[in-house]
Amino acid sequence: MKTSAPHSRRTHPFPWLLPMLLSLACVGAATAASDPVGQVKGLGQASLLLKEQGRDLIAYQADTPRVPASTMKLLTAFAALQTWGPNHHFETDFFQDGSGWLWVKGYADPYLVSEELDRVVPMLKKNGVRQVSGIGLDDSFFGPDVEIAGRSSSDNPYDAPVTALAANFNTINLVRNGDQIRSAETQTELTATARRFGLAGGAGKQRVNLRERDIAVRYFGELLAAKLAGAGIAVQDRQKNAPVPAGARLVYRHSNSRTLSDMLKPMLKYSNNFIANALFLRLAEPEGRGQVTMAAAKQRMTNFARQRFGWRDFRIDDGAGLSRANRLSARQLVDVVEAFAPYRDLLPEQEGNPNVRAKTGSLRGVSCYAGYVRRKGVWAPFALLINQPVEYNLRRRVASSLVR
Repeated sequence: MKTSAPHSRRTHPFPWLLPMLLSLACVGAATAASDPVGQVKGLGQASLLLKEQGRDLIAYQADTPRVPASTMKLLTAFAALQTWGPNHHFETDFFQDGSGWLWVKGYADPYLVSEELDRVVPMLKKNGVRQVSGIGLDDSFFGPDVEIAGRSSSDNPYDAPVTALAANFNTINLVRNGDQIRSAETQTELTATARRFGLAGGAGKQRVNLRERDIAVRYFGELLAAKLAGAGIAVQDRQKNAPVPAGARLVYRHSNSRTLSDMLKPMLKYSNNFIANALFLRLAEPEGRGQVTMAAAKQRMTNFARQRFGWRDFRIDDGAGLSRANRLSARQLVDVVEAFAPYRDLLPEQEGNPNVRAKTGSLRGVSCYAGYVRRKGVWAPFALLINQPVEYNLRRRVASSLVR
């Protein structure tokens, strides 16, 4: 009986065809890898715009609104610079009432870090604060409705609550060894709240956010109390979160040692959501008067963009780019980048490529990049918005190819 040969061993009728197809596939893959701009142009949910000397050099779906992720921080930074100027210093007020309570009124200074509180305490002492019956914390500059769109309930630092009175970006940096908790920062004392967070976390180093507004404000009071006690000022262990009493006396107005530019550079480099949204909210009341609402902050930034750039089809939902409801086009982002030119040095260099200065933006399924590429010695603005899953480094490869 004859039997046919197994299917897997049959001879292909055109033996020369398969190697050729494999070769063409390899050439296609290599071409796509060597032409990242071409790869972007093959994506349905992507936009790219490169301008040179005021004209479009590369434009692909440049007017389609997309989720900008953290490239939204460019607009927030520019609005802040236009409103206050690069050398602006944010202020925080310290009062004392007749019963000896020390009151702190916050106005959304985004950079009240431990080192800054170390500058505050000697000035309070110099201005006559010798003992404190309790610490009053006034966070009322932000209305009760203030909640950042897109912020999740994770304990990651980028999800920190944004409060008008905050220490260390409303995050804590700890080390746990068994039941022993210590601060991971020599400049930051370990407080009761920090210890509780440390015991709730895992072993080793932890950097987590303070999760809720009331907890964050209380932590500020605890840290300030520890700083005061360390300077020899007697402090009773009492706190309250309330508006400053009408009869309290202003004893010190602290001007942050950092300028706005000093704050924006790390904000843009490390994509600090807390700083960006603190500025976004403060822009609703630039003079620090009244009370900020989320609706007012969104409207203020929307009005700024309309008046400064003449935009029509866009949406602003927060200042850091956490919200997926934000919508900007590549052309609108390039408008911001062009206007940002006097402050270009605030943007980080792309690692390994000094010819790119740009801000990244990342969410799940979103990869963006906007800034400048240096072509023949001249900086050219570009924006890339990809709203579909792609390889992580595609945006950097695109920027590097734009240089060439």
